Amino acid sequence: MSNLIITISRSYGSGGRVIGRMLAEQMQMPYYDRNLIYLASGRTGIDLKYFAKYDEDMKKKLFDEISSEKNKYVSKDEIFMRQAEVIKDVADEGDCVIVGRCADYILRNTAHKVLRVFISANETDCMESIMKKLSVSKAEAAKTITQINRHRSDYYRYHTGMEWTSAQNYDLCINTSRYTPEQAVKAITEYSEIFKNL
Repeated sequence: MSNLIITISRSYGSGGRVIGRMLAEQMQMPYYDRNLIYLASGRTGIDLKYFAKYDEDMKKKLFDEISSEKNKYVSKDEIFMRQAEVIKDVADEGDCVIVGRCADYILRNTAHKVLRVFISANETDCMESIMKKLSVSKAEAAKTITQINRHRSDYYRYHTGMEWTSAQNYDLCINTSRYTPEQAVKAITEYSEIFKNL
C-alpha cells in the first residue's frame, strides 16, 4: 500500500519544526521528529544515548564508542541504519509527517508517495527567531545558526552524498520569510493533494 509521507528538512530558525507539527495536526497524521530516536532505541535495544549522540551531529569525532550494554561497537553508521529502519517502519504504518533525519533520502526507493519539503528563511529572520527562542544576543544567535546548519549539512552529505540545501532534492521549497506558518501549512496541504495524483 502506498502511503503519503511528508518529509520536512529545514534550516535552523526557519520554523520548520513548528510547521511540521501544525501540518501533522491539520492533516491528522502522526508526527515524527526527535521521538524517532526513542522508537529506534526501543526497537533495537541500543542505548538511547547513542542515538542522542549521533542525532543529526557530524562533529569531528571519527571513532566508534563501545556499548557496555551489548559489549560491541556502535558506530554512527549503525545508528543511522537502525534509525532508517524505524523510519521505513513508520512509513509502512500509514501517512505521516517526518522532520529531518534524512527521511527524504531514506524513503526514496519505497512504494510510498514521499513529498519532500525544504523550509528556509533569510538570515535576519532566522536570527530574530533564535534570539527570541533562546534569549541570546545577535552574535550568539548567528553563531548557533551557523553551527547547527553546518552540522545538518555535514550529516546529510555524509549519509546521502548530496547537498542538503539543493532544491533538486525536494519537491517543494518554502521561504518562511515570505509566508506565515499557517500559509506554509496551507501551501503544503494543497500541494499534497496534487502530489498524490502525480
